[in-house]
Amino acid sequence: MQIESYDLDENETLDLVVTRRDYADGELFPRHSHLRGQFAYAACGVITVETDLGNWAVPPLRAIWVPAGVAHAMHMRGPVTMLNTYIRPQASQLLGFPVDCQVFGVSRLVRELLENAVNVPACFPAKERDSYLLGLLLHEIASMPPLSLNAPMPAEPRLARACNAFLSAPSLELGIDGMAELSSMSRRTFTRQFRLHTGISFIEWRQQACLLAAVVKLGNGESITRVAMELGFSSPSAFSTVFKSVLGENPSRYFLQPSISGM
Repeated sequence: MQIESYDLDENETLDLVVTRRDYADGELFPRHSHLRGQFAYAACGVITVETDLGNWAVPPLRAIWVPAGVAHAMHMRGPVTMLNTYIRPQASQLLGFPVDCQVFGVSRLVRELLENAVNVPACFPAKERDSYLLGLLLHEIASMPPLSLNAPMPAEPRLARACNAFLSAPSLELGIDGMAELSSMSRRTFTRQFRLHTGISFIEWRQQACLLAAVVKLGNGESITRVAMELGFSSPSAFSTVFKSVLGENPSRYFLQPSISGM
């Protein structure tokens, strides 16, 4: 698959360029990087992103920021319409964009700006109206709220192997002792090393990893009850409580069209 990018002719293009493309279920961009930062908005469908530092899930109507130079793979989980904003590093640094990947909420204003910016030619200089539109879009993207949809990956090989095994079949039923065994470590060593290499406890990481899987499953139309049971939650209500505590909405509402006030 050809990887879309706006890395060439930097002197002849704008600070940000917006494109729109449709992808089929299962399409995969293998590990790659860009000279520009990428703000990938899922107008429909779910996107998962992998880097050496972690895994992210992007639900419909949300976006992920991938900084310039960060090697990443993207996987389409269901049919996806993606609006990509490619941003010069100088512009993203000036506005304080994150230095690592981050999933963001996307306001209605940003969605409308993206739809309009798709029609702006990439060549410099821009028309006056287009210049104002792109400038507003850039500042609005920088103000979007971050979302907790990340499972950091440890660099330690034994932990990484165990985490990849967990991500292939995530479940709350796999506890510390099971992960310690997968890592060929004692329970005490595992808990200490896991926090050292990820910055969080395994229990926190397990919850995040299960929520990533839940977002993909729910985004593809699976029922809350089925997702809750598959991921080892005691009940759909327990799953909904955890989901809301992290993402701010019940799963039944999370995939609805965001309100006019913003998200």
